[in-house]
Amino acid sequence: MDDDSRRIEGYALVFNSESRDLGGIIEVIEPSALEGVLDNSDVMCWLNHDSSRGALARHRGANVPQSAAGNSLELEVDDIGLRYAFDAPATALGNELIEGLKRGDINQSSFAFTVKEDAWERMEGGMVKRTIKRIERLYDVSPVYDPAYYGTSVELDRRGYDELVAREEQEKRMAEEAKKAELAEYYKQLKEKL
Repeated sequence: MDDDSRRIEGYALVFNSESRDLGGIIEVIEPSALEGVLDNSDVMCWLNHDSSRGALARHRGANVPQSAAGNSLELEVDDIGLRYAFDAPATALGNELIEGLKRGDINQSSFAFTVKEDAWERMEGGMVKRTIKRIERLYDVSPVYDPAYYGTSVELDRRGYDELVAREEQEKRMAEEAKKAELAEYYKQLKEKL
């Protein structure tokens, strides 16, 4: 793993994926639930939803006061769900997150939100299903130790590391080929002298 990478990426929520059992209730989020939400939300990125330790990153939507103040948290809604990315700060909290990711202690994500529209139904077997149709506001996305939705993810971005390894392997092959060519030329010249 690239020890220098501080790039963190993951999915804070995944559409059409059931949550774990939340006390007799499971939740599912519809793909349209986040329409227009990011523009109206000031979203913090905490570690394990703990605001007392400081923020890892922040995203202010276009309609949020001070939205031009800069966004260190990238948020994108795609076909899978809500993708987030940021560079972990060079702080004790950022270092703790990176160490937790490297060790595998943290590999999933979560989010905090308020609901604008939902639907409830009793499923066969007695479990209650809550379908989130519209989210009113998103408050935070968090790499977590124990998520409500198992389909979420978070990881260090390894692209830079993978590119480095590929480049090093190519350079090693080229050096070996050059050495073989040099040795072949040496033997050729030696043979000519004999």
